[in-house]
Amino acid sequence: MPRGLLLGQYTFAEGPADLGRAEPVRETALRELFGEHRTLVVYHLMFHPDDDEACPMCSMWVDGFRGVAHHLAQHTGFAVIGKAPLPKLRAWAARRGWSGLRILSSHNTSFNADLNAERPDGDQRPMISVFTAEGDAVRHFYSLPANFLDDSQRGIDLLSPVWNVLDLLPGGRGEWYAGNDYA
Repeated sequence: MPRGLLLGQYTFAEGPADLGRAEPVRETALRELFGEHRTLVVYHLMFHPDDDEACPMCSMWVDGFRGVAHHLAQHTGFAVIGKAPLPKLRAWAARRGWSGLRILSSHNTSFNADLNAERPDGDQRPMISVFTAEGDAVRHFYSLPANFLDDSQRGIDLLSPVWNVLDLLPGGRGEWYAGNDYA
């Protein structure tokens, strides 16, 4: 998506802040995610509608964002948006302990595909997108994928404390890959 492109009105399914409650579910407009800020950061969570779990590496990323969300909130809006239906997203978020994060579903929307966070075959791509608001208008500022179209990785590694610490070790991160065995 070209930088600065004025976005249409996307809406997402969002549940209550308490992940233990399923209702009420409401439709939240992209513009609402900014709150009082002029910028919004969205993490595109790889969670295909047919899957029962999110991508393990994406889950590790959101674990890290959860830890700094209160700092981010002082400067920008922040949300995690996945393609899976809202009940699956919220159950996964509760299992991971992602309280305090805005978890929204883009299920049945073109949001992921429009931002290239979803390939034509439906495969999801991990990505960070930044948006700006000008009054009621929302513009796409940029997106940066974690894995590029050729599947090489490390696009957003600097945003993960896990990678930064492992890269300090004599052997680096090696072949380690996050798992979903997190309790």
